[in-house]
Amino acid sequence: MKVPFLDLSLQHRALRAEALAALTATYDATRFCLGPDVESFEQAFAAKLGYPRVLALNSGTAPLHLACMLAGFGPGDEVIAPPFTFISSVWGVSYTGATPVFADVEAGTFNLDPAKLAAAVTPRTKGIIVVHLFGQPARMAEIMAVARRHNLFVIEDCAQAVGASYEGTPVGAIGEVGTFSFYPTKNLGGCGEGGAFVARTEALHTRARHMRVHGSDRRYYHDIIGGNFRMDGFQGALLNVKLPHLAAWTARRQEIAGRYLAGIKLADTRLPEQPAFARSVFHQFTIRHPRREALRAHLAQQEIGTDLIYPVPLHLQKCYAHLGGSAGDFPVAEAAAQTCVSLPIFPELTDAQVAHVIAGINSF
Repeated sequence: MKVPFLDLSLQHRALRAEALAALTATYDATRFCLGPDVESFEQAFAAKLGYPRVLALNSGTAPLHLACMLAGFGPGDEVIAPPFTFISSVWGVSYTGATPVFADVEAGTFNLDPAKLAAAVTPRTKGIIVVHLFGQPARMAEIMAVARRHNLFVIEDCAQAVGASYEGTPVGAIGEVGTFSFYPTKNLGGCGEGGAFVARTEALHTRARHMRVHGSDRRYYHDIIGGNFRMDGFQGALLNVKLPHLAAWTARRQEIAGRYLAGIKLADTRLPEQPAFARSVFHQFTIRHPRREALRAHLAQQEIGTDLIYPVPLHLQKCYAHLGGSAGDFPVAEAAAQTCVSLPIFPELTDAQVAHVIAGINSF
């Protein structure tokens, strides 16, 4: 039995007629940049996921960049982030001239370790980027306690965590701002690039809305430095088609994760931890095994797809060599990068395919 790591065609094939009708309506009405399709998506996303206000942007990197601009980060400032994440989590820090400073992650959740975060704060620290990695919320109470103690601006990177919550509060609504990605592989993915931005206060939202469109709230008048972060109408139209299915897709991911958690019995395998404070949406189901490459080869022989998500921590990436990081600086993140393997977990997987993955792992 073949089990692909991910097959986007299954979801898109089911929605094809509705998606093409939505695209045709947008095309015929020439609603190409922002416009009614994007506005309706913003309103629906906010209502369904529990946010007071939402801005739709043109990529998952854009809201992170916008958040760092909004926070006023600049040269001489330090912003703390985990080293085990996708590189765009810290691009905004570099774009604004500030310096990313890394703090190690927890072994069980792969999220920022509050104790390591607290130890990384210096007089130059101005902010924290919290990544809710693989759909698992981080320990926000402890993180926010550090932030309040040092008056730090908290950005929640929720690119993989749409629909996740911490103690009943949606991720992204706890720090100053939250950012989302609608890259096609995400739990709510567009047909191209897309992202979203949420702010805790109306004042931050209003400033971000102006920054989204070249720092302007009326045509040709630019009161602040901004950028071009607008979502296009086609992505808004497609996301309006997909959003009503998100709850069912999330429930299916959680069901598959539950089967993996109950069924995988392979010795020396570390399964993802599920803290009581969190509702995970399982963007990835990532396990750890000391013989990862041999396990992957074993699964490949049984036509089970896997992936290595983040095999190189950020402090060891060539682009950040100037920061002086070296192997051994963040042992938990480095161990995760060397032992993690992600299993298939997308809503269209059949129960038989899930059982085949479990059997394949347990037979290693």
